[in-house]
Amino acid sequence: MEGKGLNPASRPSAPVGNLEKIFSPSSIAVVGTSRRREAVGYALFRNLLAGGYTGVVYPVNPKTQSILGVRCYRSILEIPDPVDLAILIVPATAAVAAFRECVRKKVRGVIVISAGFKEVGADGAALEAELARLARRHGIPMIGPNCLGVINTDPAVRMNASFARSMPKPGRIAFVSQSGALCTAVLDYAKGTGIGFSKFISMGNKASVGELELLRYLGEDVGTDCVLMYLEDLNRPRELITAAREIAGDAARPKPILAIKSGRTAAGARAASSHTGSLAGSDEVITSVFAQGGILRVDSVQELFDFAAGFSPRKFPKGNRIAIVTNAGGPGILATDACVRYDLQVPKLGEKTRQALRRILPPTANFHNPVDVIGDARHDRYEGALRAVLRDSRIDGVIVILTPQAMTDIEEIAEVVGRAGRRAKKPVLACFMGIADVTAGERVLERFGVPCYRFPESAVRTMAAMSRYARWVGRPRTPVRTFRVDRKAVRRLIGAARRRGETVLSSNASQELLQAYGFPILPAELAATPARAAAAAEKIGFPVAVKISSPDILHKVDFGGVRLGLKGAAAVRQAAEEVVRAARRRLPRARIRGVMVQEMALPGREVILGFKRSEPFGPILMFGLGGTYVEIMKDVTFRLAPIRTLGARNMIGGIQAARILQGARGERPADLPKLEECLERLSQLAVEVPQIAELDINPMIAYDRGKGCRVVDARILLQPPPPRKGSGRKRRG
Repeated sequence: MEGKGLNPASRPSAPVGNLEKIFSPSSIAVVGTSRRREAVGYALFRNLLAGGYTGVVYPVNPKTQSILGVRCYRSILEIPDPVDLAILIVPATAAVAAFRECVRKKVRGVIVISAGFKEVGADGAALEAELARLARRHGIPMIGPNCLGVINTDPAVRMNASFARSMPKPGRIAFVSQSGALCTAVLDYAKGTGIGFSKFISMGNKASVGELELLRYLGEDVGTDCVLMYLEDLNRPRELITAAREIAGDAARPKPILAIKSGRTAAGARAASSHTGSLAGSDEVITSVFAQGGILRVDSVQELFDFAAGFSPRKFPKGNRIAIVTNAGGPGILATDACVRYDLQVPKLGEKTRQALRRILPPTANFHNPVDVIGDARHDRYEGALRAVLRDSRIDGVIVILTPQAMTDIEEIAEVVGRAGRRAKKPVLACFMGIADVTAGERVLERFGVPCYRFPESAVRTMAAMSRYARWVGRPRTPVRTFRVDRKAVRRLIGAARRRGETVLSSNASQELLQAYGFPILPAELAATPARAAAAAEKIGFPVAVKISSPDILHKVDFGGVRLGLKGAAAVRQAAEEVVRAARRRLPRARIRGVMVQEMALPGREVILGFKRSEPFGPILMFGLGGTYVEIMKDVTFRLAPIRTLGARNMIGGIQAARILQGARGERPADLPKLEECLERLSQLAVEVPQIAELDINPMIAYDRGKGCRVVDARILLQPPPPRKGSGRKRRG
């Protein structure tokens, strides 16, 4: 699968330790510094000086003696002392030569600010490839090219190695972006909202160091508690997910990772033959695998920073039960509706809590959840209500809403909310609605480290994200199950197909292969003639199904190649003749092996499961509601193989129609443990048999709990055979 947002190119990962000299260098050479105030070289050099960088800076420009009062060198090679970091701001055509001088100077890291590389065409791409080759060959990590630069706010470093307009205030959030222009907008936004950063990184074209290397570095950075990312494409996503899982899921000190991945509306993956292939568009897969790796995908920059503010105090709800305290009924209802929409509960309060509320609130107040302290509430009511709901064992987190009334003491209320939020072990989010009247209160909340939002929906979305993340971090860690399988049978079936020059397994071979991996299949037999089909049906027992068997026909129903519920030999003979005739009429050149006669499956719930082997992801598993309308409904979930039992359970529970399988409207639930086992067996098959490109089981019938599942139909596509190696000996001479 190659779609927008995926970069199949692979390159060696820069060791994490190597990045230290990019972010905490003792000395920096700025190659291409300028005296012109409008030049990037001038702005970046000025930022280093104005930001209070604690190391030594060497401007390099052969045409001037000094810049901003600092002696200028003609070449980096003329600098008498060691240089840790070189920043290149030279024309693209001069960048390779400048990098070679950095190699000779033995610098420890390079940032290439310059543009004019792969983003402008083939010539620029060739220059970028040479930079990447030099960086890889000499073990020098490189940020860029075509980037804004990097910022480290650590007081021991104070490095603004960028041409952004300002230095952000220190914080414990790292921001990594593929877009330099977005970086400048985010910095300005953060300045207005009081958000601080530990590191601020513009990746540019990612020729050497990309999101994977940066995530690994930030995972070890003691100054970073939360990582925000803006990504347009992904290098080596499987490794990224593995790294994210380790960082975001660290039981001792998890670091949340929040990401915007642009390109949601891009055209899907290339056309594929199987249902799994056609449904596995890159964006759907990215959403699923991000969740698998603990990365919270967000839809906007606003949401990114809303979530970052909520995650920063590092207090996460132990469940999804939320109390709402408000001085206005309408916003309380909006918050309640949003809680339902985002899978949060607004539970009944305990009797002790209601009694406490009756003691401190007027009779006209609402003592239930949401707690309405009434429009004339002052700080004492908020304080008492907050204390009561935070003590309730039925509550996992609190959202406090304030609308400014004439009698509202906003700063005093902010003070009590701030103190309560700082003391509480449960998360407290504030929503002070408005702008001008509540600004002073927002500043008070900021001082206490309590996140504040303008609208109830924003606070609820943030609390829901915190709840999802806490649930993911606390998930049980179970090993990947390995089943006993018949690998010899699989090799035999694939080898036979390869010898016949086929890249699609026949229906009976597909059934045999799945049986070798322990899948429950229906009794079936391949019949070359209508008469043999009738005999096979007598042997299997009526009723039966008759299906065309051809490596050239994948979707049998589309070619009139299926007959169901046949109850006699004559009906079977007629059906066999009809499906062969229909197939030949629609696809005259199809290679027809005969028909598959199969026991009719008892009715049940139809599901689809399969996988697609796709670079750069590897095997991608899919699960959803099955049948002939699967590509219309598109109610499916994805995961990278291998998966554990919990991963299989989450795949099943992740489809919109999960309640149909779990038992809705008084129906018995499907055999979910058996479905989970089938997904785990499929995962093992995907990992162990790389010769399979795509596999669909559609449908599999899931019966009631304890009664198992049955494979009704399957299609297996093989990878193209590897090219033959030359057998002739080379001649001497």
